[in-house]
Amino acid sequence: MNHVTLALATGAVAALGLVVLCAALISPRPSVAVQVARHDALRRSTRRTVLSAAEAAASAAPERGFSAGFARAVARLADRLEVLASERGWRLRRTRADLAVLGRRTGEFLATKVVAGLLLLLLAPVCWFVLRMWGVPLPGGVPLSAALVLGAAGYLVPDLALRADAERRRRDFRRVVGVFSDLVAMNLAGGRGLPEALLSSASVSDYWALVRIRQALSGARLAGRTPWQALGELGEELAVAELSDLAGALALAADDGAKIRASLAARAATLRRKDMADVEGDAGEKSQSMLVAQLVLCTAFMVFLAFPAVHNLLATA
Repeated sequence: MNHVTLALATGAVAALGLVVLCAALISPRPSVAVQVARHDALRRSTRRTVLSAAEAAASAAPERGFSAGFARAVARLADRLEVLASERGWRLRRTRADLAVLGRRTGEFLATKVVAGLLLLLLAPVCWFVLRMWGVPLPGGVPLSAALVLGAAGYLVPDLALRADAERRRRDFRRVVGVFSDLVAMNLAGGRGLPEALLSSASVSDYWALVRIRQALSGARLAGRTPWQALGELGEELAVAELSDLAGALALAADDGAKIRASLAARAATLRRKDMADVEGDAGEKSQSMLVAQLVLCTAFMVFLAFPAVHNLLATA
């Protein structure tokens, strides 16, 4: 009777997951405010850069097969979840900042979490059924517990991956902020005004961080706002404190070019020293990890060599 109850509970959980997935795949009807917010977020993201010829051809070509249908289903689920998050007022501040750094949509990330959780949730009952068909004796409580553990893991692992990827991108952005500060100081020394120096410094390369800064500055010019306001908003959106500090320094010293040059040069030197300290710290951590791995290998090798002699001594004793 206990096995029957566990089997029914597992089937109910799986059926509930399928019902939730089917309900989420219903075509969403976003409001005008949601569509405007989505368009504004897309305009600020790095995805508005020009697609390559291969990507354009791939997007224009018709897609067929199971993979294409699954991709369309996931895209519909992402749209539905994005609309749901906007209508329910889910802030997700840290997650949205990480997604903004990576240039990804909120709905896409939520759909990844839901799909990964459901697939791993359904994986355990399927594996249990296959093993039982092959004659492997397994208790009836294994599918439910394994499904819950795997489903939770599939739901949480995308968050960990997002945090790690966003932290790497922010580290790159901090380096770019230091270089950008040096370029602005050099442009100011060449006689340019502050807005022109900022835009010119952001236009020296098509690296993704400079592209984000250049887009923010261009948008501020079209909207009639100051460049440091745009940089401050970009720093808050991406959760990059160095860019927000730079915007605050520019706002305080906007009327004195000499002070701005000295402040930017000092800030760039500070960012370089901080970045060098971070690199040295990472190198030290990797060296310690290698040392621990070597000690473990040496210890295992010594145990391997000493085990026969110790075993013989204990056997004779």
